[in-house]
Amino acid sequence: MKLSALGIAILLVTGPVVVADELDDTYQNLRDAAAKKDAAQVKTLAVKACEMARKVISGPEPTNAIEKEDWPTRIAYSKEIEAFTEYALYATAIQSEPATLVDLMGILERQSPKSKYLDQGYEPYLAALHQVGKDDAIPALVEKAIVNFPNNPDLLLVMASGAQAKKQSDRAIGFANRLVAAANSRQKPEEETAADWERQKGVWLGRGYWIAGVENGAKNLYALSNKSLRAALPYIKGEPSLMGPALFYLGVANYQLGVMTNNKKQVLEGATFSDQCAAIEGSFQQGCRQNAQNMKGLANQMR
Repeated sequence: MKLSALGIAILLVTGPVVVADELDDTYQNLRDAAAKKDAAQVKTLAVKACEMARKVISGPEPTNAIEKEDWPTRIAYSKEIEAFTEYALYATAIQSEPATLVDLMGILERQSPKSKYLDQGYEPYLAALHQVGKDDAIPALVEKAIVNFPNNPDLLLVMASGAQAKKQSDRAIGFANRLVAAANSRQKPEEETAADWERQKGVWLGRGYWIAGVENGAKNLYALSNKSLRAALPYIKGEPSLMGPALFYLGVANYQLGVMTNNKKQVLEGATFSDQCAAIEGSFQQGCRQNAQNMKGLANQMR
């Protein structure tokens, strides 16, 4: 047994000594298993250690004078163990193959649904669910998780994309705007490189701006669509499936705004965006080609 803050319990009656010794040994075994990346042992020991630590934390304060004096130390140490079980599950999960990652993160989610490690780990967790063919489980998982983590960009992205797929335009726009705000306010994790962080942040921002821009464009909210889609463009380059719709709605938005304000330059911007859209194969190509011609024709009639 490793000597710990709970070593003081050796002076107590037999009951507390047994509990303290077992908890301390389980904690040390969990630390060893986590260091060895032994997922099977981490899974077993994290659950056991957490249950034991929570029994101490939620237990009644002792009346014995000696035990009562040591009680704050026991509680603090038990909370330390409880927190480590969360870390052990997360750290082991993200270094494991997808099926094991899903298993361990699922345990963490059930055991500590508000853990800070879930907030950090939803991106690999959701990716692993996809890899093991459990896409059907993602929507319900995210709906539940976002209650505890309303500003998690990975969860917001799933919510915004799901609402868009279901043609829930207002809901999609709301989640997309929250995604942009969350991405801009999120701090880089210490373990992540600056380059990786910028790439990840770019995915969040690109999708958030794109969904808001496309959905506002479909609602003929031209100024909002124009603003969001212009912001999206740097992040979605090289993705034709996103660029096509973005350029289509940018063309329409700038054309309409130009007509409303008698701004020939903006009408021609709409034509330029439409020409760029027409160069991308897809369902928007033909419409953009025709739009570009019409926009140029009108611009020629403007002073």
